[in-house]
Amino acid sequence: MPRLAPYQTGIWLAEYLYVRCQLCRTYRSIPQSELRKHASPSHIEHSTNASATFEPSLNNSTFANIRHRISHRLNKGLLCADCHNSIIWLPKSFEVDIAAGTSLTIQAATYYDYPMRQAIRSFKHHEDMTKLPLLLHAIRQLPRPHGCYHNNSVIIAMPTTDQRLIKRGFDPVSILSAQLSKHWHIPLWHGVRRIDDTISQQGLTRAERLSNLDSAFALISKPPVKRLLLFDDVSTTGASLQALARALISTEITETMNPKHQNGYRVSAYALAHGSQ
Repeated sequence: MPRLAPYQTGIWLAEYLYVRCQLCRTYRSIPQSELRKHASPSHIEHSTNASATFEPSLNNSTFANIRHRISHRLNKGLLCADCHNSIIWLPKSFEVDIAAGTSLTIQAATYYDYPMRQAIRSFKHHEDMTKLPLLLHAIRQLPRPHGCYHNNSVIIAMPTTDQRLIKRGFDPVSILSAQLSKHWHIPLWHGVRRIDDTISQQGLTRAERLSNLDSAFALISKPPVKRLLLFDDVSTTGASLQALARALISTEITETMNPKHQNGYRVSAYALAHGSQ
């Protein structure tokens, strides 16, 4: 992703230099005034002599306290506690069928509701990078799947078509999945291509979504591992993730004809938000 570096820089600035909540803009944790109280102890005596100099008499415990508070502030997240509690409700996972006797579990980080809906739309349709830190905060609420690590799992982002990429100018799901990859320490795998003859899923019924996604994905290569973690920005009915999983499962079914095949793929899906568009 040649445009990923500027996005990463913006996130770093929001996380470590801009200490206000990305939603309400109040301080995320400790106000600067509180830090200044420790940096300028009240017991320091100011001399009236202009030539006089002094050193702040801070002991080791005071410095340790300041470092602890700063570290706590930087690790607090990108939202204040009130905003975090108001929007981060991990929705209950749901399942969709992908093959006979096989279902796909989909887990989202939050609901597709105010203010996340507006933030996702601004980022996705208008390339508003100021909303990315808020979306990143939500993504970080997704716990890494049990037993999944960098050497046995890959993240597969919902691919977009070349036509949509040219029209939009960037791929929002790729940017979000890169942040999930960093959060989970699990690599991305770009072995699936999306066919250009499908239309946008937004506004379609579930039946129309499923019909629209028939043969929408083609595998470029065989997945390198057995743990496949699918990711999309918004999951409404789960039709897109369902079709992507089916494309992977169809490859697995073909492989089972090989007597050397022993273990099938373990596929699960994740999304930034869940709800109706």
